[in-house]
Amino acid sequence: MPESLIQPDGPADAREALYQRLIMERARTPLHAGLVDPADGTGCGNNPFCGDRTQVTVSRAVDRRVALVRHETRGCALCAASADLMAESVAGLDDAQVIELSSRFAGMLRDGPGGGGDLGLLCAFESLHEFRSRRRCASLPWEALLQALGIDGTAAERTG
Repeated sequence: MPESLIQPDGPADAREALYQRLIMERARTPLHAGLVDPADGTGCGNNPFCGDRTQVTVSRAVDRRVALVRHETRGCALCAASADLMAESVAGLDDAQVIELSSRFAGMLRDGPGGGGDLGLLCAFESLHEFRSRRRCASLPWEALLQALGIDGTAAERTG
């Protein structure tokens, strides 16, 4: 059935349809794909169970805030879209803010809507709390980002 003929039953269904469309658009045509050259940091993530792989490169501004994030992601739509929306969401943040956002995102993946507070477009992944095996797809780029920034991933876990 063509997507235009599918009618959501209510506000929650409409929001879910919008989120699914956003995920598919960002997976097909990412806005932040590629590599930063020269990069101030590089991180890689690999999920051997499903084949998702991502490389994240970052550059920092003089004040050490995140200036630019780019990714090369091969994997499912969830992983690719997460990498792209992450790259957009962390621009301009300092390390403490990146840790806090990463922790909130992980909380949303674990607990569902409201688990991470208002996360803007990152809320597209809020339904993953129902699918434990798919959470890793969305969190893999965040692990690579923390690695690229030289941030201990356990620090982000402790704040969540």
